[in-house]
Parts: sequence; C-alpha cells; structure tokens
Amino acid sequence: MKLVTFGTPKAPLLGVLDAGRGVLNLKKANPKLPGDMLSLIEGGPAALKAVKKTFAAALKSKKSGLWTPLKSVKFLAPIPVPRKNVFCVGRNYRLHILEGARARGVEPNFPKVPEFFSKPRTTVVGNDAPVLRHAANTQKLDYEVELAVVIGKRVRDLKPEKAMSAVFGYTIVNDVTARDAQQAHGQWFKGKSFDSFCPMGPYIVTADEFGNPSGHRISLKVNGQIRQDSNTSDLLFDVPAIIAYLCASLTLEPGDVIATGTPSGVALGMTPQLWLNVGDVVEAEVEGIGTLRNKIVEG
Repeated sequence: MKLVTFGTPKAPLLGVLDAGRGVLNLKKANPKLPGDMLSLIEGGPAALKAVKKTFAAALKSKKSGLWTPLKSVKFLAPIPVPRKNVFCVGRNYRLHILEGARARGVEPNFPKVPEFFSKPRTTVVGNDAPVLRHAANTQKLDYEVELAVVIGKRVRDLKPEKAMSAVFGYTIVNDVTARDAQQAHGQWFKGKSFDSFCPMGPYIVTADEFGNPSGHRISLKVNGQIRQDSNTSDLLFDVPAIIAYLCASLTLEPGDVIATGTPSGVALGMTPQLWLNVGDVVEAEVEGIGTLRNKIVEG
C-alpha cells in the first residue's frame, strides 16, 4: 500500500493512494482507524491490517465522498512533524565517496562503519513544497536523492538478520545540502539543517509491497535533466546493516526515519559544479515508490 498524509498542515488527513480512484480518506471510510501516520505506525500489525481491510472495502464501495481525485490532492510529508530528528547516513555509495574526495582534493577513504548524522524535524517538507534558497547563508546549494526507511516498532540492539522486522515501510528523502556551510563547520549537521532542507514523500510504501530494499533504481533530475542515476544494490552498507549499527545501544521508535545515503552525481562532484538556484525543479525518484518533486524558491 501507498500511505499518504494529505490536506493542509493545520488539518492533515491520513489516506491510501489508488492510481485509478485517487486518495481514500481513511478516517471517513472507517472512523475507528488512527487519524494520522504516526498513530497508524504505532498501532502495529493490527492497525495496518485494519487499514488494508478498509481499503479493500472502499474499492468495492459506491459510497460517495470517500475519495479525493489525484488532481485535487495536496500531499504533505508522510510524517509532517517527526517526533525526532531524521537519521541520515553519509558517504554510503562508493562512487559518491570518490566524487566527494575528488572535489575536495583529498584521497578517498571508505567508511568501516556507517557515518551517521541527523537533520532536525524543522527541515521536513512535503511533495511540491518549496525548498528555500537561503542565499544569505549558502552559495553552494546541492541535492541528494535517498531511499528512506520508516521504522515500525520500538527496537534496540537488533542483529542484521533481524533488522528487517523493524521496518514499516519506505519513502524518499532529498537530503538538500549547503556545501559551503558543511565545509565551514567541519561536519555535516549545520549545512544539512536549514529550514526546508528535508523534502520527504510523496508517500510511504509498506514493507510488504516494496519488497527487498536492494535492487531499486534511484535517480534525480534537475529541470528534467538526469543528475543522479544508480541502484540501491550499490549501497556500501545495506538497510539491515544500517539499522543494526544505528540501534546498537540506541532505541529506535515507531515513525523514526532513516535516510540511507545518496549515489554519485551531486553538484559537488560535477565539473563545472551546477548548484541549485531559484526556479530549479528537482525530482527525486526511487523505483517502487514514486517521484518527490520540489522547486527552489527565494527565502
């Protein structure tokens, strides 16, 4: 299933996407269901089973008012206000590591364990939401398409072979980055934490539908031109390893989001470096999920 949060920030609604009929308003279809994505995830398998049953019934129903046509839907981030920072993995595709080292004029080195950082929840915006240019504080605005994992239950100290049991589903994150701020501060957090720097969505695809997270094409376009084009099978640390490393002595909770790293093709690694600017349209895509679209605006 493709689970969505739609409507307005002040009145978000929980829904399920159907390509033909649009978005099902779950609360209207079944008032007993959770009313938001975090509550649904926290409800565990029983809540998800109830959603699937409601969705199946709605597809057969002739009751009006349950569906919103796609052309009228405003997608918010699937989890509009995460309870915690978004976890991220840096330098997790081999070619991206090489391009980054080349751009900085240093010898490449490959991490022996995942390199974690985070983005504040204030960075999160949804599909078609504007990404602020922040021209006063960066001249080097970059993009990074990433497969993101949504955690479905409270876990700690999972081994890699058990890690997938913690996954609720998957979405897309664009890890927008101010490269000059990143370099100036000597670490990743600040340059990746400006407001609007974490577009997320457009939906969460449940783990059962998405299948094995390895083997999915991952790509990004700027103004219709492909900049990044790779496959999640090229992750240096795969999803089970990322979860296992992250939850070692650190509790993960339902609704936590983990962005798994970006492939090569970022502006930093280009010659010349084609930084994002006002008016640019960025489309981040992961096979099996969809396309996350955002436009760069003044601000």
